Amino acid sequence: MKVWLKRIGIGIGALILVLAIGGGIFVWMQTSAYAAAVEKVHDVPLPKFERSSDPAVLARGKHIVETVYPCASGDCHGVDLGGGKTLVMGPLGSITGPNISAAGLGIAYSDGELARLLRYGIKKDGRTVRFMPVHEIDWLPDSDLLAAISYFRTVPAVSKANGPLEIKTLAKVLDRMDAIQLEIASRIDREKAGRGPAPSPTKEYGSFLGRACTGCHGKTLGGGPIPGAPKEIPVPTNLTPDATGLQGWTYEDFDKALVQGIRKNGTKIDPFMPVAVFGKLDETEKRALFLYLQSIPPVPFGKR
Repeated sequence: MKVWLKRIGIGIGALILVLAIGGGIFVWMQTSAYAAAVEKVHDVPLPKFERSSDPAVLARGKHIVETVYPCASGDCHGVDLGGGKTLVMGPLGSITGPNISAAGLGIAYSDGELARLLRYGIKKDGRTVRFMPVHEIDWLPDSDLLAAISYFRTVPAVSKANGPLEIKTLAKVLDRMDAIQLEIASRIDREKAGRGPAPSPTKEYGSFLGRACTGCHGKTLGGGPIPGAPKEIPVPTNLTPDATGLQGWTYEDFDKALVQGIRKNGTKIDPFMPVAVFGKLDETEKRALFLYLQSIPPVPFGKR
């Protein structure tokens, strides 16, 4: 009996060793693939843009920068574009949106380089941005991209040092598994970039706006825990028309949730959801987004 127990113990130990070695090789392969992706230089020519001083263009640009593509929010680059707050993501690392004002990275980029960054996720040096969700807004047409850049150039300079950016091993592995998106440039479909429709209160336009929800709520928008995120990060809810999501919601319920941060059942939305940003969506955008969310397939909560 003792011999058999000894053999079983040896077998279990050997299995654990094999699994450990296999796991180590898998992690090494994924982190190596991640390193290669972020070091790749993308040969993409600079778009040609000539900034505008037209008040209507600048107003549209302000709206895009503050709402549709909310660079000017605390969790991104800060309301003054001088740098956002640091998001401590536990085993994933720490992320801080840098100072992109004229006293920070803004002065380092030409208009063409900025346009390439916002459309293709490619930095000045030709390498990918990290964690910046360009793949969610690469659809912006030329007119909106021009408006955003034109407004961006009017924002006052802010003298502020950049916060930390630390991407840990788990985050790199999850990125290569497509569970989260850190390396961006290779995820952009360059053939389709810049081909979004004109604003209209339709589900088709809402489908483009809805891309901004996928980073937290998942590709299906079914919500559930963000892979690898610490318990301090609130769990995103289900945005699909499922019983665990927005089933039975009216547009008025949706509008109240976006503007006031209060759900249909009266509970408050966690501040992690940027109500201050999405509450500024105009009527066309809110109606388009609501129609889109009501049109997608219902999935149970947690099926990201």
